[in-house]
Amino acid sequence: MRISGGGARGIPLMVPKGDAVRPATDGMRQAVFSSLATRVPGAVFLDLFAGSGAYGLEALSRGATGGMFVEKNAKAVGCLRHNLAAVCKSIGRGLERLEIRQADVLTASLASGGSAADLVFIDPPYEIIAELSAPLFARLDELAAVQPDLLVIFEMPGELALAPEGWRCTRRLGKGVHQPTICFFQRG
Repeated sequence: MRISGGGARGIPLMVPKGDAVRPATDGMRQAVFSSLATRVPGAVFLDLFAGSGAYGLEALSRGATGGMFVEKNAKAVGCLRHNLAAVCKSIGRGLERLEIRQADVLTASLASGGSAADLVFIDPPYEIIAELSAPLFARLDELAAVQPDLLVIFEMPGELALAPEGWRCTRRLGKGVHQPTICFFQRG
């Protein structure tokens, strides 16, 4: 698994051994970032259920100026720290405006350095999406109150359809049932 575009293109990403994380595939990330196009340069991101940090690191490689990774698993956080250092070295920048929080997404503070998030990447364990979606989108309502153009990029199984109250899916990428798909959500 590697960074697929931007200044750190080709940098390999470390992933913890075992089944602690299910990293987003290179192809899925390429499709997401092709769709995001001009929204990434200068953006601030949140990478929730970050795992190896693939989505946030891809954003950083493609010009995001800051962000926060939230991951509960200690082994994944160790890999994420390594990956963040490698990407920052490759693009010639320091760790300013970047933060890793080892915490539960539903209880962690999602405020980071005074900058409102523009993009929120969510790639949770698929088996908890049904129980997680309502409280998670309630937390995202708070972020959207500060940043009305907030875009939520949510990876989920193709057979799942979410309809969170107050949010609309503006685009869906993927091949359908039994395959990972990405939904882009915005308020409204």
